[in-house]
Amino acid sequence: MDAEFFLVVGGLLVLGIGSILFIRKVLLKPNPLHIVHFIKVNRGSNRAAASIHYNGESFAAINENQSMPLASTVKIMVAIEYARQASEGKLDPKESVAREELDPFYVPKTDGGAHQAWLHSLSSEEEPTLKDIAVGMIAYSSNANTEYLMNRLGLDRINQLISLLDLHTHDPLYPFVSALAIPNSIKEEKQLSREQMLQEMKNMDNTEYRARANQIHRQWLHTPLTHHEKQSMTKDLDMEVQQIWSDRLPGSTSSDYLTIMKKLNDKDFFDPAVYAELDPILEQLMVNPANQKWLKHAGQKAGSTAFVLTIAMYATDKEGNQTELVILTDQLQIKEQMKLSNSLNAFQLEFMKNEVFRNRVKDLIGGGN
Repeated sequence: MDAEFFLVVGGLLVLGIGSILFIRKVLLKPNPLHIVHFIKVNRGSNRAAASIHYNGESFAAINENQSMPLASTVKIMVAIEYARQASEGKLDPKESVAREELDPFYVPKTDGGAHQAWLHSLSSEEEPTLKDIAVGMIAYSSNANTEYLMNRLGLDRINQLISLLDLHTHDPLYPFVSALAIPNSIKEEKQLSREQMLQEMKNMDNTEYRARANQIHRQWLHTPLTHHEKQSMTKDLDMEVQQIWSDRLPGSTSSDYLTIMKKLNDKDFFDPAVYAELDPILEQLMVNPANQKWLKHAGQKAGSTAFVLTIAMYATDKEGNQTELVILTDQLQIKEQMKLSNSLNAFQLEFMKNEVFRNRVKDLIGGGN
């Protein structure tokens, strides 16, 4: 963690050689104004939404009631339910879990290497604990860990948070790793060509889509896919299929997630015992000694697919200044995705530390919808 403030993203990314070379030459230089410009030019579209508060004052409220795919940012909901159950004694964070129990939900080459990076961070001599798995879900954005926790915690319990947190537009969570198998399963089940499968996917309503994902999830629990079967499944995950998968990920609004960030920042909504379990999971920013020098607490979760970049974060600095920030983007081109991703950290830092920049943000994108 060399940077003062870091960003973790997870998802499906497919880059060509030409794109990589372009990124190296042009896009890797962080520029916080890239974020401002993208939001400003897309304020009248469904490609960007932003809700940003500083000390209770709104500095951006763009398309804040427009539902958009959350990607891995939705893992905040799983982390909250983990903390609730841990605080109630329904699970023991120190309980060991055999690594093999995570394998059914790991699909190689679909998470940007997140799951393997997390496994490599563990001691080779010990099995991970439930807390380790939750940290891996947030700090490394392991999708396999997320789906394991969905099963362990119970999707019904996780989805009850939508009402508890008074969220107005949040889609129900479902097993989105299992959803990766839907194209292959319907193609084989109905003996469809690729084009017929794509049309079937596009015509499928969300109720059936989520039901199929849940059914595949249950199947994997009892009969996990072999390595060969996983390889066969991923052959169907071209960019058109990824687009359908990305579009159907659980969605919500920047306004809803701003209210969550406020509850996490103020630490007065849940019982203190919940925050005691939740903060070590969500507040990975505070592992960095440089952040400890100027922040009292801070947490975040970002997410990405080949088309989406999202982040929800909160922070209170040692002077008592509070920031809640949610940015959701969709329908990105690869160059846009990488340009925004490489500038997001710089934007967060500049916004929190520089009053002149904050006011510029408010002047350029602060207005309403």
